[in-house]
Amino acid sequence: MRLEVAVPERPVLDERAVSVQLPLATGYLGVLPDHAPLLAKMGTGVLSYVGPDGTEGRVAVDGGVAEVLGDCVRVLAERAERSGEVDVERARCALARAEQQLESPSLETDVDRAQRAVARARARIAAAAAA
Repeated sequence: MRLEVAVPERPVLDERAVSVQLPLATGYLGVLPDHAPLLAKMGTGVLSYVGPDGTEGRVAVDGGVAEVLGDCVRVLAERAERSGEVDVERARCALARAEQQLESPSLETDVDRAQRAVARARARIAAAAAA
């Protein structure tokens, strides 16, 4: 099947895959060839896939929608980075900042935003670990 991942600014990935795991807002979903048609809200996490030659790939994604139709999986994400594109040091710094905000919140702390930042940073770090 074909796997396409894009963000508003650019295409991120366009490859063949034999299986895909999508981080949906409700949890992870595995997709194999001939999967039933589906339109779902993406969550924050690591999209993983296996290519026809057995190689594995990962993409850190945040938000958007996923469409499974025919022999194609399309993800239109708010944010997405291939494992090799992730700046791990920057992701670790973002994780530390967000965790600090959650550990010692002030009146100005947006807890929901800090929690989303933690999830994004963890996804980026996890995706990069596969590179």
